[in-house]
Amino acid sequence: QARLAESGGGLVQPGGSLRLSCSDPGTIYNIYVMGWYRQAPGKQRELVASITRGGDPTYAGSAKGRFTISRDNAKNTVYLQMNDLKPEDTAVYYCNADYGFGNYWGPGTQVTVSS
Repeated sequence: QARLAESGGGLVQPGGSLRLSCSDPGTIYNIYVMGWYRQAPGKQRELVASITRGGDPTYAGSAKGRFTISRDNAKNTVYLQMNDLKPEDTAVYYCNADYGFGNYWGPGTQVTVSS
């Protein structure tokens, strides 16, 4: 059973930074690809960034150069460092993890970029 939990969302001014975290500390399973997705009001959920167990990242175009994804396999945790945030980054951010036996989502964390 997977239990992902995100943290680190909040309200930030344009140009500011936030660091999101997502973990499943109680799991006994290896987690393969971990990723961050976001969904803005009225829009479809979209990939922001993902990272393999070996540490190879993939970024959406909107995230390149501003966001950095990383992970700590020992803690079953994935991070998303977001810099130079823009109002269009406002969305609910969801963590996703592939456990091999299934693909699971966290409940989401709200990120609001506004002055």
